Amino acid sequence: MRRAVFSTLILSACVTTAFAQQAKVQLKTAIPKEILAGTPPEVLVILHPNLAPPPESAPKFLVPEGTRNLALHAKVTSSDSLPLLGELTYVTDGKKKGTEGTFVELGPMKQWVQIDLGKRSRIYAICIWHYFLEARSYHDVIIQVADDSDFTKNVRTIYNNDQDNSSQAGVGKDRPYIDTNFGKLIDAKGVHGRFVRLYSRGNTADDANHYVEVEVFGVPAT
Repeated sequence: MRRAVFSTLILSACVTTAFAQQAKVQLKTAIPKEILAGTPPEVLVILHPNLAPPPESAPKFLVPEGTRNLALHAKVTSSDSLPLLGELTYVTDGKKKGTEGTFVELGPMKQWVQIDLGKRSRIYAICIWHYFLEARSYHDVIIQVADDSDFTKNVRTIYNNDQDNSSQAGVGKDRPYIDTNFGKLIDAKGVHGRFVRLYSRGNTADDANHYVEVEVFGVPAT
C-alpha cells in the first residue's frame, strides 16, 4: 500500500515538473471594443466596495505551446433551455461584440451553462465575458470541470466567488469582480476534464444571467 502511494506521488511530481518545463507562450485572445453605455465601473466600485477593481488592460497569461480555444463552436447546454434572449450557441460562437444578438440572457436566480469539449482535455485557462454594455458584477460565479455531463464523476471547482454559500456549493475564496470588455481570465491550472459548467445567480443590476462568450484554453488529453 505504501509503495503504491509513493509511486503515485512520484508520478504526480513528474507530471507537474513536465508541465512546468513546457515551452510557454502568451495566451492570445481577441479583446472586444469597449461599448459602455450605462453605469461605469468606477461607480460600481463605490456602491459595492467588496468588488475587485476593474482591470485597466487585457490579462496576460502564459500557456504551453499548442494551447487553443477548445470551446469554439462546442455544444452548449443550460439549466435554462429556453433563454429569454439570444441562443445558447452564442456562448461559444467566437463573437464578442457584446451588443444584442451576441449575448444570451438566461432566466433569474441561479442558472448554469455547460460546454462539452468533445473529449477529455487538459485545461489551462478559461475566459468569460458575461455582459459589458454597463458595469455589472455577477453573483455566485462558480466554475466546475467534470468527466461526465451530469457532473457526478471527478468534479472539481476551479473558481468560486460565492462568499456566503448562497448557491450551496461551498464558501468561495475568490473575490467578486466587475465585468468589462477585458473579460475575466481564470487560471485552470492544467485540470483535466471534458465538461465545463459555469454558474451565476443574477447580478448587481437585475436577477438575470448573461453570457457573451466563454473560451476554454487547453489541449486534448493524450
